[in-house]
Amino acid sequence: MPIWLQAGLWGLLAGGALVVGAVIAWFVRVPQRVSASVMAFGAGVLISALAFDLVDEAETKGGLVATALGFLVGASVYVLANAVLARRGARHRKRSSEHQPSEEDQQGSGAAIAIGALMDGIPESIVLGLSLLSGHGVGVPVLAAIIISNIPEGLSSVAGMKGSGRSARYVFGVWGGIAVASGAAGLLGCLLLQNAAPELIAGITALAAGAILAMIADTMIPEAFERTHLYAGLITTLGFLTAFVISRAG
Repeated sequence: MPIWLQAGLWGLLAGGALVVGAVIAWFVRVPQRVSASVMAFGAGVLISALAFDLVDEAETKGGLVATALGFLVGASVYVLANAVLARRGARHRKRSSEHQPSEEDQQGSGAAIAIGALMDGIPESIVLGLSLLSGHGVGVPVLAAIIISNIPEGLSSVAGMKGSGRSARYVFGVWGGIAVASGAAGLLGCLLLQNAAPELIAGITALAAGAILAMIADTMIPEAFERTHLYAGLITTLGFLTAFVISRAG
């Protein structure tokens, strides 16, 4: 099977974890504290993957300068885009409580939430696709981190969507579309960069990593802390340790 097709399938699998979380939240009333706790755990998992896999690998292959520049650019672009979407109603897209506005509250907020959710997931799929270019198969620690974190992301966000009156058609249309887009992002990232220089791949990996870290700080950690408060730090630490163990065991 071609590497680019494998990348697409792995991206689809990772994006599908969002749909799993969405299904759970739609049919089961998950307590907000539980949802926030799982979100904190997922944030720790992703931070570990960034620190020990993505950024480290980018620096090894492309050097410190390319990695640092890509990391800063990725975070900056994400923050700017997130600021624009926040003004259009997507500020609380990962919140499980009734923070999310309905379409009646703010016209166009549904589209903004959908675009924001897509923006959150694309960098993760790109780094999955790029991990295959090493010739050693998909990066298992990164894949595990994305899947573990995507389930609570989908769970928490859909709980908020349901609370704000969004329809099942809208909710599952958004998350199903994001799963497909995640697969496409992984496929295209691998296909377009298959023969790229190591420095370019490192820069793009670092760019995606910077965007992911900004997303964690801007959207996941606030939801986690709002409901778990003093326990958020410990739960995040457990997520970090879990991913670290997976990374070293692999």
